[in-house]
Amino acid sequence: MAQIQKTVSPVDGRVYVERPLAQPGEIAHAIAAARAAQAHWKHVAVRDRVQIVTTAIDAFVANRDRIAEEITWMMGRPIGQSPGEVRGFEERARYMASIAEEALAPLDPGGKSGFNRFIRREPLGVVFTIAPWNYPYLTAVNSVIPAILAGNAVILKHSAQTPLCAERFDQAFKAAGLPEGVFQHLHMDHESTLKLIQSPKIDFVCFTGSVEGGHAVQQAASQRFIGTGLELGGKDPAYVRADANFDHAVENLVDGAFFNSGQSCCGIERIYVDAAIHDRFVEAYADLTRKYVLGNPTDKATNLGPMVRISAADAVRKQIAEAKSKGARGLIEEAKFPASKPGTPYLAPEVLIGVDHSMSVMTEESFGPVVGIMKVASEGEAIRLMNDSQYGLTAAIWTSDEAAAIRIGDRLETGTVFMNRCDYLDPALAWTGVKDSGRGCTLSRVGFEHLTRPKSFHLRTTI
Repeated sequence: MAQIQKTVSPVDGRVYVERPLAQPGEIAHAIAAARAAQAHWKHVAVRDRVQIVTTAIDAFVANRDRIAEEITWMMGRPIGQSPGEVRGFEERARYMASIAEEALAPLDPGGKSGFNRFIRREPLGVVFTIAPWNYPYLTAVNSVIPAILAGNAVILKHSAQTPLCAERFDQAFKAAGLPEGVFQHLHMDHESTLKLIQSPKIDFVCFTGSVEGGHAVQQAASQRFIGTGLELGGKDPAYVRADANFDHAVENLVDGAFFNSGQSCCGIERIYVDAAIHDRFVEAYADLTRKYVLGNPTDKATNLGPMVRISAADAVRKQIAEAKSKGARGLIEEAKFPASKPGTPYLAPEVLIGVDHSMSVMTEESFGPVVGIMKVASEGEAIRLMNDSQYGLTAAIWTSDEAAAIRIGDRLETGTVFMNRCDYLDPALAWTGVKDSGRGCTLSRVGFEHLTRPKSFHLRTTI
């Protein structure tokens, strides 16, 4: 008898979805179907792949209201914010489709008398995507859509917290007439997932999740010469210079820290503020945070929902308590957020001052509604502290001086440098990280390079 996977909603603690986990025979059938389908799909013209994918995007977006509601119930994001995920999915998917023909065209190294030379981008084969719950579509779309556009087949394993997301992908592709087997999804446990990575019929793995999970994926793939794309943790910093647009910085950095209850790999988790404006910034930041409404995410008045599960909220509570035990001071009165209660996933936002890098809240991923703010005396100090992390996904600089942002950005150990914005992926830019934030790249033209391999043609035309 198949084991049942149960998704407990953080909204009210009830079981929202139940699905049987795939059995070994089903997994083997999926792999065989993917390889058979990919052998034909790779010969379909790119423009025809684009047409099918575009039709699938249309079908997906047409179901936006239902999809948004499911996001809220599965992982707790406020219903007023969940539709944004559908918009982000559409933006990224349509952009990758729009550049596919050009990005996947053969590369011309230049003329050489008597020869025809070019480099083709060959699909890798079967891509296995493992997606997380926190941005269930925005993480999956980064690899699923470009992989299929590039001529690969895709098997998607979604988080046990958000299993319906895999099914919505499947429905959209079926509606578009994607050949059977080019896209499939499987609900699997960890053991089956790692075994599938080890299969000689899997050609690439895209994983988004924790550093611990990334190590497990890399170890499972280590006996084979296949690539892995790993988007892992983050402890993303912001630096607010004295010349920043003050109100804009406050508003955007509060949102950057607390949107999605802080459960974002590229959310702002630590802020360094120039001493000249530090006290004023802290006061304004705390004032705006106090205006948040924590509660049932199905209520349109709510803009701060529960964390995904009680254990996640407890981990953040522990981090906050540790920081306070070492001298940090919290600026937000939990009593002003009556929905915040121990033993529940509902957690009030917290702004900590008096923090330093001896505290885990400033060095270890929080993935929750807490942020630490430190005063810095110089640009050099800000750079040193921003780089003092095992992670390097994004970093945000708030300034009116673009040259300063570029100068500082050149010294930051990060995959993306923002100026006057944060917590956003532009699909035209490479999405990548350094250090324990992972390796590889998705989105942009560069993303297609990681889902294909070069094949050189060296043709002597004159003998």
